[in-house]
Amino acid sequence: MNTEPKKTVHDLSGTSEYTGIVDAGLREHMRKVYNMMCFGLLVTGLSAMAVANIEPLYQAIFTTPLRYVAMFGPFLFLFFGLTPGRVAKMSASAVHTTFVLFTVSFGVCLSYIFHHFSGESIARVFFITAGMFAGISILGYTTRRDLTSMGSMMIMGFFGFFIAAVVNIFFLQSLMLHFITSVVGVIVFTGLTAWQTQSIKEQYDPALAQEDSAKMAVLGAFSLYLYFVMLFQQLMHLFGRD
Repeated sequence: MNTEPKKTVHDLSGTSEYTGIVDAGLREHMRKVYNMMCFGLLVTGLSAMAVANIEPLYQAIFTTPLRYVAMFGPFLFLFFGLTPGRVAKMSASAVHTTFVLFTVSFGVCLSYIFHHFSGESIARVFFITAGMFAGISILGYTTRRDLTSMGSMMIMGFFGFFIAAVVNIFFLQSLMLHFITSVVGVIVFTGLTAWQTQSIKEQYDPALAQEDSAKMAVLGAFSLYLYFVMLFQQLMHLFGRD
């Protein structure tokens, strides 16, 4: 009878076999994160195009007070939706459904871009955004430098950006401030992308249960999706053409 204890991932800690298990698991985890993010971008793009091309629907939203719901509704998910505390209490399917609803709502929010800018301009800026995002995300994944302090600064920058943008929309309506907030937004969301990618990598735990791992993948995708879309939006403000 074989009495040798069965080895687990924890028993192998510090060995090359354990390192191989972690590396393979991390690659699979990051693949799920990026796939989910891309799925969210697809849903958002389709939602935005649908609203922009159905003129009665677009007018019903953006020529009435509903435009404020469309503009700021998605941000409620930042505070009341997919927060780490709430995700921990939700099932994986509920987390996934919430993410999809968020991407649809953001599509409605961004439909003004498809309504006002040319398809060629949107495509050009999208590919610029994709290139910038890919480069900075790879940097965040591969760098050995701890980006925690930079992430804290970028989060503070995000709140400053958000407040300035809201004040400008409702009160100042200044083209110069709009330009400045767009430039600041590009810097902030670029930095947040690098920091978040590193955070997703460092928070990966091969010992997590399958459901918890799935929820972590959606939460990571949610963050990267948000930074991609916000970066795209600011670049459209800077380089978009009618």
